Amino acid sequence: MQKNSRKHLFETMPVPQSVAQMALPAIFSQIIILIYNMADTFYLGQVNNPYMVAGASLILPVFNISASLSGLAGVGGGALISRLLGEKRENEAKKASAFSLLLGIGGALFFSLLMLVMMNPLLHLLGASENTLHYARQYALCVIVLGSVPTVTSNVMANLLRSTGESKRAGFGIAMGGCINILLDPLFMFVLLPAGCEVLGVGIATLLSNCIACGYFLCVILKNKKSSVIRFGLSMPEKNSIRSVFSVGIPSAVATLLFDIDYIVLDKLMAGYGDIALASIGIVLKAERLPLNVGIGLCQGMMPIVAYNYASGNRKRMQETIRFSLISGLIVGALSIAMYELLASGIMSLFIRDAETIRLGSDFLRIRCLATPLMFSSFFTVYVFQGLGKGRVSLFLGVMRWLAFNIPMLFMLNLLLGMYGLVWSQLIADILTVTLSFFAYRRYTRKMFAEI
Repeated sequence: MQKNSRKHLFETMPVPQSVAQMALPAIFSQIIILIYNMADTFYLGQVNNPYMVAGASLILPVFNISASLSGLAGVGGGALISRLLGEKRENEAKKASAFSLLLGIGGALFFSLLMLVMMNPLLHLLGASENTLHYARQYALCVIVLGSVPTVTSNVMANLLRSTGESKRAGFGIAMGGCINILLDPLFMFVLLPAGCEVLGVGIATLLSNCIACGYFLCVILKNKKSSVIRFGLSMPEKNSIRSVFSVGIPSAVATLLFDIDYIVLDKLMAGYGDIALASIGIVLKAERLPLNVGIGLCQGMMPIVAYNYASGNRKRMQETIRFSLISGLIVGALSIAMYELLASGIMSLFIRDAETIRLGSDFLRIRCLATPLMFSSFFTVYVFQGLGKGRVSLFLGVMRWLAFNIPMLFMLNLLLGMYGLVWSQLIADILTVTLSFFAYRRYTRKMFAEI
């Protein structure tokens, strides 16, 4: 993006228009990500084998760990780049982008090798049974061992592009990969591979689509290296910049890891109630993501504007951006509750025809959707603090949400209420999280404006 266009987007464009221009491509790409994640489950459900669904669902928390690596390099680096642009330090922004890209690639490669060595023990830890282990291994080989590097690199590049105002290109690349995945799934599952290899087919389709998306982002960055601050290289940024990447990136990665640990604990405890219960919660955890992915896209679009205006000293525009984005996200959350309460059974039946899985999943979805506005409010506050470069606060909120509230609540309500207690735990934990987040934000903003 040219400097004048970026300046208009971040500094003078009306806030609703600015947020929309940044957030809509991000929201669209997040919806496509959701669709292709659900497409995997949908196509596997057509085989009408709950063990395939459960095996692939077991890998979701591990697959999402790659998002923590993307957060470390992409969110940490992206938030820094937006602030550096707000401070008019473009040369340092170029060095920060090169460092972030190397960090993401190196972390993804290490994670792939670790998964290759530790696959069997990890899958057993996640609750794989004799019925699901084979399918889980097939999926993990493709999307984790072979797929981590292109997946993480794509997401890091998308975050860095978005930090400079290039939300359309970032969104297009992610959405393109998702659309290709949707098209390749049935081709590999039902045409190119024999019966019984459907999970492997889904994994290969996901791997190829992520490689294609990664290639697109590489082309965009290399083609625009003269006019953009995003580039590859070995030049190191200042020590303060490196610390800033890690001070925001580590809390983002930790929050994502804890989110995945929460899913792992939920899957592990739910597996104790049988493979049907595990398949049901696996579908629900994907189906409930629609409003949350919309909220994530909104936050991704909002954060660079907040970071830029915070660094440039325009506190009024920063506050207007935060207020408008929060209200928009809460409206989406409220509408999603109505949708899931009315359509839960129909949504479940899209993924699988097994009657017991539909019955359990419908109950689970109607309960968990009640927490949607609260969940959005929780991670919205974390995104705001990341944009401000306040990694310690975002780390505190993330650790409290998962380690103090969500995960202990899973164990407590499992003991008290059994299987349905696991489902109710999200709502109760997020009530506590939102209360804490509200007081943390109020305390910090009062201090910030008092210093002006």
